[in-house]
Amino acid sequence: MPLSAGVRLWARRAALASLALLAALQFWYFGWVLYWKWHNPVQTAFMQHDLERLERPLPGAPPGAAHRPRVQQRVWVDYGRISANLKRAVIASEDGRFVSHDGVDWEAMQKAYQDNLRRGHTARGGSTISQQLAKNLFLSSRRSYLRKLQELLITFMIEAAWDKRRILEVYLNVVEWGDGVYGAEAGARHYYGIPAASLDQDQAARMAAMLPAPKFFDRHRDSGYLEQRSEIIQKTLPFAQIP
Repeated sequence: MPLSAGVRLWARRAALASLALLAALQFWYFGWVLYWKWHNPVQTAFMQHDLERLERPLPGAPPGAAHRPRVQQRVWVDYGRISANLKRAVIASEDGRFVSHDGVDWEAMQKAYQDNLRRGHTARGGSTISQQLAKNLFLSSRRSYLRKLQELLITFMIEAAWDKRRILEVYLNVVEWGDGVYGAEAGARHYYGIPAASLDQDQAARMAAMLPAPKFFDRHRDSGYLEQRSEIIQKTLPFAQIP
């Protein structure tokens, strides 16, 4: 049965309203991207989600038991106060073509897709530093096609508004480096008791190797995989280009 004129009009209005809300959301994201070009983020979506986790009672705790300590370690440091060793190590580990791509490394994504198809599960993501930053700043860690599409849109906003130096500076200051540990400065002090500016090649390579699973490696610092991955990063570190 054909739809009545009233129903078609309602459907058109609903579609237009949805598009208007979607456009408003994109403008909201872009507004924050522009603001953070000159102002340092105080908190990210990822930090907020993690803080909510820390506020929940420990598993198995009796009703009324005290919650976990509401503690997050993070200290902002400017780009020049982060060791070049760490910048190179992170790029070598996470995004080798960081300085040259437009926010997405399509070749890396294709390789990751083929690798995951061969393994039968998601082992590699192929996300660039810019994509990871977009997700950390605004989105949740849930995986879906819609979230990935939004991540791409925010990535292109960031790449259009910021230079590579700013992208790397913000990323190194907000990325998770342990349970409640955020940013290069907090990470360097957490693991080595030194500022981020003082990290040598070995320390930087080890911190970069932790990034795919920082909470796990914070608890398993003697992991054999971590040692092997650190050695690989240290070998390629001198060739990484930094902005």
